[in-house]
Amino acid sequence: MLIAITREVSRSIINCELTHLARTPIDVERARDQHDQYESALKHLGVAVLSLPEEPTLADSVFVEDTALVLDECAIILRPGAESRRPETESIAKILAPYRKLFHVEAPARVDGGDILRVGKRIYVGLSTRSDTNAIEQLQDFLQPYGYEVHAVMVTGCLHLKSAVTQVAENTLLINPAWVNKNNFDGMTFIEIDPSESYAANAVLIGETIIYPTSFPKTQKKLDEAGIKMVTVDADELAKAEGAVTCCSLIFNG
Repeated sequence: MLIAITREVSRSIINCELTHLARTPIDVERARDQHDQYESALKHLGVAVLSLPEEPTLADSVFVEDTALVLDECAIILRPGAESRRPETESIAKILAPYRKLFHVEAPARVDGGDILRVGKRIYVGLSTRSDTNAIEQLQDFLQPYGYEVHAVMVTGCLHLKSAVTQVAENTLLINPAWVNKNNFDGMTFIEIDPSESYAANAVLIGETIIYPTSFPKTQKKLDEAGIKMVTVDADELAKAEGAVTCCSLIFNG
C-alpha cells in the first residue's frame, strides 16, 4: 500500500520563505481547506494518509517533500537550502525510521526534496538556489549500491526542479522548457505546459492518475488530450508560499 506523509498547514505560513514570488497575503484557513482537499484526493486514489499535526513555529512545514527522499530501499533525510527549514527534518526522520533505513545529508551540503525527481532508477537533482553539488555527491554515494544513477540538472527561473518538470505517466514528463532543458532527460516523452501558465509543470503521479491543480486550465486541456487521467484540486492559496502539489506529501510503498 502507498503511504503519504502530510502535515497540517502552519499558522505561521504567512512568514514563509519566498525566492521568486512577491509576498502576498495568505488566508490560512483557505490554505487548510485546500490541503484537506489534497489529502482527500490522495485517499480517493487509494493512498493511506499519515497526517501530522501542524508545526506552529515552522512556516513552511506543510511542504514535507523538501525534508526527505523515500525510496523502496532506503530514505535519505535531506538538509534544506533555507536555514529556517532545517528543523523540519527531525520529526520526519522519526516518522520514517520504522519504515526505512535512514541516511542523512551532512553539512555543508544543502538540498530540497522539491529539487529531486525520480524516474525509475534515475534520480535527477536540480542545481538551484536551494540545492548544490555537494549534496548530489552525497546522494550518489548513498544510492549507488542500490543501482540508482544520480544526475545533476541546471534549473533557471524557478525555485525547484519539480517547479519545472514532473512525471505524469510511465515514460512521460510534463515540462516547462523555459526553466529546464529537455536534453537532460534521455528517452522520455514530453508534454509542454501552455506558455501562459509558467507554474503548470507540477503534478503528483499516483499509479496511472495525477493530482493536478485547477489553476492551469490550458495545460490541463493538453494533458486531457494526451490521455492523462487526473484528479484536480485547488492549490492557489498554497501556491502563494511557492508550494505546489508535489510539495505537500512524501509518498512511498508501505
